Amino acid sequence: MSIFGQLFGMAKKTLPEGATLIDVRSRAEFEGGHVEGSVNIPLDTVQGQLSKFKKIQGPIVLVCASGNRSGQATAWLRQQGLTNVENGGSWASYR
Repeated sequence: MSIFGQLFGMAKKTLPEGATLIDVRSRAEFEGGHVEGSVNIPLDTVQGQLSKFKKIQGPIVLVCASGNRSGQATAWLRQQGLTNVENGGSWASYR
């Protein structure tokens, strides 16, 4: 890790084995940069995509710019009965 990362707590995170990384930022934000292999499902479309989330095998890690939107999506998905979801915080920490 770089000295900058050490000073500001920006350690690179590792996805759990078999996890799917879902980026809930807007399409424009996603197109501006994202983790290779991640899937973009913007927060305002998450509720309409519940069936897609239910089909995902293994852990689901949700990310956004800061962790706020991914936290909202995680909470909503858990309310719908999904137990394999977690808030991964900022997408940049998985780069």
